Amino acid sequence: MADPIAISDLTFDADGLIPAIIQEYASGEVLMMAFMNRESLQKTLDSGRTWFWSRSRRELWNKGATSGHYQEVRGIRYDCDLDCLLILVDQEGPACHTNEHSCFHRALDGSRIGPAGFEALTKLFELVKQRREQAPAGSYTGELFDKGTDAILAKVEEESSELIAAAGGGGPEEVRHEAADLLYHLTVLLADAGVELEDVREELLKRWK
Repeated sequence: MADPIAISDLTFDADGLIPAIIQEYASGEVLMMAFMNRESLQKTLDSGRTWFWSRSRRELWNKGATSGHYQEVRGIRYDCDLDCLLILVDQEGPACHTNEHSCFHRALDGSRIGPAGFEALTKLFELVKQRREQAPAGSYTGELFDKGTDAILAKVEEESSELIAAAGGGGPEEVRHEAADLLYHLTVLLADAGVELEDVREELLKRWK
């Protein structure tokens, strides 16, 4: 474990600022980038919520104070040169002032960027929970919820058996396909049981520690 450092150990620029990248703790999605000075960093440490320095308004601002979209700090990391911060947060509501979840939602070519690989399970789980609440016509997921827990359990058992069979005699492509089917049905089971994906992640982290 590295020794803790003080704010005075960080490298601030000529204006007394340091860039801070804000990343969602659960999904890993990069939400925004802003600047901090020594005071806003200290207020962030003291309050457990992000504070930044506005270069245009020349004042401190607390993220979410106006919108209610606060960022609860889970941890603060610094880079190898001590001149940039990575802040892990639990985001309440959208992070972007445009009401997008992340400020980084557009590509240079003008296209809208879909979920990155590391966001796959999080986005899938969000969609599954949406289907549980709305159950649109023709939705396979909605039909599973309508059939009830026993039907969901049966599908998890079926997909588990198919994955085992694929691993025992199939190739990598078949295993990949069956593993994806099982993970999908597991998210349905979690949603049906009222267990959040974050709860499972936290349980895994406990075991890792």
